[in-house]
Amino acid sequence: MTISGVIPQLRTLNLDSTIHFYTTKIGLELAFRHEDFYAGIRAGNQVFHLKLADEQDPSIPFTRDGDHFHLYLQTDDAASLAEELKARGVALAAEVCETEWNTKEFIIEDDQGHTIYFGEAL
Repeated sequence: MTISGVIPQLRTLNLDSTIHFYTTKIGLELAFRHEDFYAGIRAGNQVFHLKLADEQDPSIPFTRDGDHFHLYLQTDDAASLAEELKARGVALAAEVCETEWNTKEFIIEDDQGHTIYFGEAL
């Protein structure tokens, strides 16, 4: 048996809004959409899923308060990407900084409040 990937799923109260956020604001690609309740977003050669929900994801405050993340997206130039996202109107929850674990990272929250880290290996 071979595992070929891992696909996280984020819950959203508004699928159209979240698709718009990831495709227009972040610049990722809509991989697929299934009816009005499910979609996939492509980030490089990876995909994560979005699922329409009736209630806000209960992990959002836990993740925010605990300095955790829902997604960690790797990039080759964190500082440039942060500037691009700010130019598109995305607010940074944490500015670009170098970490003790030899990365350069910044943090945003998506339209639903999920914590998204962007990181560059140094």
